[in-house]
Amino acid sequence: MARPVSIEVWNPNGKYRVVSTKSMPGTRWINLLVQQDCRVEICTEKKTILSVEDIIALIGNRCDGVIGQLTEDWGETLFSALSKAGGKAFSNMAVGYNNVDVNAATKYGVAVGNTPGVLTETTAELAASLSLAASRRIVEADGFMRAGLYDGWLPHLFVGNLLKGQTVGVIGAGRIGSAYARMMIEGFKMNLIYYDLYQATRLEKFVTAYGQFLKASGEEPVTWKRASSMDEVLQVADVISLHPILDKTTYHLINKERLSKMKKEAILINCSRGPVVDEEALVEHLKQNPMFRVGLDVFEDEPYMKPGLADMKNAIVVPHIASASKWTREGMATLAALNVLGKIKGYPTWSNPNQVDAFLDENSPPPSACPSIVNAKQLGLPVSKL
Repeated sequence: MARPVSIEVWNPNGKYRVVSTKSMPGTRWINLLVQQDCRVEICTEKKTILSVEDIIALIGNRCDGVIGQLTEDWGETLFSALSKAGGKAFSNMAVGYNNVDVNAATKYGVAVGNTPGVLTETTAELAASLSLAASRRIVEADGFMRAGLYDGWLPHLFVGNLLKGQTVGVIGAGRIGSAYARMMIEGFKMNLIYYDLYQATRLEKFVTAYGQFLKASGEEPVTWKRASSMDEVLQVADVISLHPILDKTTYHLINKERLSKMKKEAILINCSRGPVVDEEALVEHLKQNPMFRVGLDVFEDEPYMKPGLADMKNAIVVPHIASASKWTREGMATLAALNVLGKIKGYPTWSNPNQVDAFLDENSPPPSACPSIVNAKQLGLPVSKL
């Protein structure tokens, strides 16, 4: 018998039972569920990551849907338990779903939701922030000040790199990678080199137009190049930001060999997925190249860092906060809730999960659709005509 899990309940007499494994930002997501006759149960356990047993206890004997988190192991055991309880919907409060066995969910007839379309600018902003902080050694300088070590201006004190006129490299020029590139190009007048399996036509047109604007203003125009290989980006760029998906082909994409191809004073940024970088190789590279700098939002074995990384002054490490703006996190909660609600109500799947503004407009009711169901095709779910 699983031990009871502490919960907070909204609308106790609601017809449908929806469980959230964590408290989430804002209240709109709760209100939207309550307005559609849902009883909402929010786990209040003082644990950062719930175990499979904890979640089974939350699901109980009857549950219509669950909103979960990327730290949880959603596989055969949990989808079986949710199915037995009558549940047909699960949504990650995340764009990624590496923690979810989608095949197992499909086997049990459970729709799997995620929350793309709301994280793009927020994630790109953090990548840009880490790039600037690393180039100007801001975190090192902040620690120096707080330790009371500053006793006057010196010519060599925390000399970093000027971004203007340098080259920014982007690995994976999708929505987030392209948004980051635009910020670095327009904000710091950097040149672009990128690698992607697909041509980033809109990004190329933006850089071309911005370059023409600068030239017309009497300034040096920015340029772009689509690299023929990822290694070309690593060799040429001064700042490299990683934005690939995580699969077998991108695991340890950045390893000892590829780190050695980068400039000795290069900056590496990762706000995508931790296992894209071989963290042990990175620690050794940071030790051997004190002017090489890195900014990390994600880690190979989250929530842990590989030994030695925390001691590296040339590393900036933040706790997976790329999506942590108020607007984005509240939007993620709303989209996750509407994924579950939509499946409960029998709504179709939204035709474009990357265009979700209609769901986020607080001044009008959301569309009668599930914003994003990753296994909609496997389950044969209809697509919204809206």
